[in-house]
Amino acid sequence: MPRLVIVTIDENNPPDFAAMSDALQSVVPGAYLDDHRAWVNRLSSMADATTTIGASIMALVFSAMVLTVVFATRGALSGSRDIVEVLHFVGAEGSFVARQFQNHFLNVALKGAFLGGALACLFFVIARFWQARFLATPGADQATALFGSISIGWDAYAGILLTIAIIAALTTLTARLTVIRTIREIDRIRSDPERTDSL
Repeated sequence: MPRLVIVTIDENNPPDFAAMSDALQSVVPGAYLDDHRAWVNRLSSMADATTTIGASIMALVFSAMVLTVVFATRGALSGSRDIVEVLHFVGAEGSFVARQFQNHFLNVALKGAFLGGALACLFFVIARFWQARFLATPGADQATALFGSISIGWDAYAGILLTIAIIAALTTLTARLTVIRTIREIDRIRSDPERTDSL
């Protein structure tokens, strides 16, 4: 009858697995010491790759969001360019005009970010409920084997709130910089007589 021996390894002072394997083979020829390091290294590499891919996707999403805000702000400015020019020439500072646009896009960004964050939280709550409801069933066991236990703590919810704040801040900053840059372009065109005559 085979016997199972459970050995607890001190992580601060791990044993020499190569020496253990040599000693085992010298006592029992043909024996093989399987310490699962190959599988653990593969899983660790896969987890690192997944984390890198997730971070890259997040960076691409933020970049796409910034470009979307830039184009949306420019579209809004082109639709009301005459009004912006009149306000600017009668004494409205560029920061005042930029504040109106950034407040508008901040409200839109907060609505969208809160909706996305709420849907993400709802997904995790439903997944946790499903896993607890169908615990010890073949489907739940397969899902747990593939994705692990679905549970997030308060730090994950804090991360969702932080993501919402980052989206709102990026949207506001992007809209403000786009408006100020457009107003500077208007000032440059008005100060250049040749470009003004051509327009």
